[in-house]
Amino acid sequence: MAVSASVLQQEVERLRAEVERLREELSRREREAADNELQLERYAADLRETFKQERARAQELQRSYMATVRALSNAVEARDAYTGKHAERVTAYGLKIAAAYGLRLTESPELEFGFLLHDIGKVAIPDAILYKPEQLTDKERALMEQHPVIGAQILRGIEFLSEAAHVVRSHHERWDGRGYPDGLSEAQIPVSARVFTVADVLDALTTDRPYRPAIPLSSARKMIVEESGTHFDPAVIEAFEAIEDPTLQQIAAEIQ
Repeated sequence: MAVSASVLQQEVERLRAEVERLREELSRREREAADNELQLERYAADLRETFKQERARAQELQRSYMATVRALSNAVEARDAYTGKHAERVTAYGLKIAAAYGLRLTESPELEFGFLLHDIGKVAIPDAILYKPEQLTDKERALMEQHPVIGAQILRGIEFLSEAAHVVRSHHERWDGRGYPDGLSEAQIPVSARVFTVADVLDALTTDRPYRPAIPLSSARKMIVEESGTHFDPAVIEAFEAIEDPTLQQIAAEIQ
């Protein structure tokens, strides 16, 4: 059956109209896609700017935290000029040991805060005890041994120092459980405090104190290593032994 010319023309026109409709639909979709892409680009730019602003605020807040911690640390050390910059030195030693140990906390300033503030509780210890050149009486020693507890109480409730408080309270604990104030042993002791204890003893041995002169670094290292498994965590001592003398000597020379 033959199809009339008019029917064919109508079909061609219908197809042309459909193609035009599809073209218009495609064009509309392309415009929408372009608009959506532009909106996404604007959104991404807004996010980048917000992130930059938040990072700047976080960095400023972190600087404020560090300034506050250093002010507190300086206030503690101002009471005892004899120890010089003890807090700064033990912090530098401690961060080196922590890095050698592989402690991830070195990525966080909270570890440094704890090291700097370890003796903050001594602000409550009477000068007569703090500066006494002779051996302390049992009563005086009992009071002195409260400074970690006092320090932790001072930091209680300060959110950005919550992790630092672990070092403050536990830096006089011993691996064998014979330390103070809580008699913790081995893994009960926060790892940050286990690391710091080695740094603290190192600085105490290698600097002059009212009750004894400093000893050479080599002798101090030998004494510390001999206390592995009793006073100190063996794994921390292993990390400590991996640090070369020049590194520790440089810290001692630069921070006086």
